[in-house]
Amino acid sequence: MDISEVFKQFIENLKVQNQDDISYKYRRITKALNVAFRETESELANSLQVGSYGRYTAIDGISDLDMIYEMPLNDFTRYNERVNNGQSELLQDIRRAILKTYPNTDIRGDGQVVVVKFTGYIIEVCPGFIQSDRSYKYPNSSTKEWKITKPRQEIEEMNNFNITTDGDLKNLARMVRAWKNKSGVKIGGLLIDTFCYNFLKENSKYQNIKFEQYHVLVRDFFEYLKNLNKDQKHWLAPGSNQKVYKKANFTLPAKRAYEKIVEAVEKNDNKTVYGLWRNVFGIHFPYPKEVLESTGNFTSKEEFIENKFPVDIKYRLNIDCKITQAGFREELLSAISMLKTKKKLTFFIKNTDTPKPYSVKWKIKNKGSIANRKGMLRGEILDDLGNESRVENSNFGGQHFVECYLIKDEVCVARDRIDVPISMDFIE
Repeated sequence: MDISEVFKQFIENLKVQNQDDISYKYRRITKALNVAFRETESELANSLQVGSYGRYTAIDGISDLDMIYEMPLNDFTRYNERVNNGQSELLQDIRRAILKTYPNTDIRGDGQVVVVKFTGYIIEVCPGFIQSDRSYKYPNSSTKEWKITKPRQEIEEMNNFNITTDGDLKNLARMVRAWKNKSGVKIGGLLIDTFCYNFLKENSKYQNIKFEQYHVLVRDFFEYLKNLNKDQKHWLAPGSNQKVYKKANFTLPAKRAYEKIVEAVEKNDNKTVYGLWRNVFGIHFPYPKEVLESTGNFTSKEEFIENKFPVDIKYRLNIDCKITQAGFREELLSAISMLKTKKKLTFFIKNTDTPKPYSVKWKIKNKGSIANRKGMLRGEILDDLGNESRVENSNFGGQHFVECYLIKDEVCVARDRIDVPISMDFIE
């Protein structure tokens, strides 16, 4: 496969696979609300798909979907003048209307939206009153006030500029989402779209490029991303100019991605190149079977979290490893560059902002000629034993790694990886 075919296939692999099911749910919710508030059974009218899915920058595995239901304008006064919390009462009326269609589904109000929980994803329904400038006034039940959002302007600006770039804007946004989900970076979808939009606006030479230049496009984008001011708190969204806040630091993970991409662009060795691209973008990036099997690290036993759960990173996760051996002081793997053999390794969750409950899973992957010869490449995804840690031993040399995944509501919402380099100086 040449570079053009590789990136064409990569973009194809990122397409949302369950679009029919998502569209069906959108239509049924829309109909339920139209029956309740407008005395019509239309499945399409008065409903707007927003968020990444509405901007057509979502990728497979998306688990948070958004819609605005356009309320009749004459209902605003009725809710606004209620004595207690008209915003909360509006959300409860939305909830009750949807419950008539989905009586056995978990549906709850959550501050500004009604959350409808389906298997593998949720739809957040926001009731909005359209204003003269086509913005929407929507409820915030926590503060008992009305707020403004401008999704139509954001969608239109993204669509218009995407035409100008011949599709490169949305393709770049999808690729960056793949990186987010592979690396475990906590960054919102609108902020990703904003960065991609700004980068292409500032660098017109990347507009209307061909697929054979996509490796250069992503290289230079990640150079741009890693150099953004790490102290900046927010950026302005395309079209709406509303503030979009960052959720966590992304410049260091972007720097790591940039370094791998630079190496991939410069190398000619397919065994190395495909591995580097996958290390950045995950299993959606094509990896020819014959090349994969020739690396010496392939095993049919290896499993990938993307094949078990939708992956949609929403939270931060950091893992580390305690290194112990009788007669030696305890160390942390994050503080050393190389391990010796015959050490006890206890991998553990250092910190996470993921709200409980969640389940923990681990993956231990051995690499190199010794692991291959011993039949110990491993790579299965393993259940946590209940203490959010995993005990292993440094039995032989090689460049190994361990990944940890947090599963919440049947979605992988956080992940982290730690490399485990073990010295080749050993006695079998």
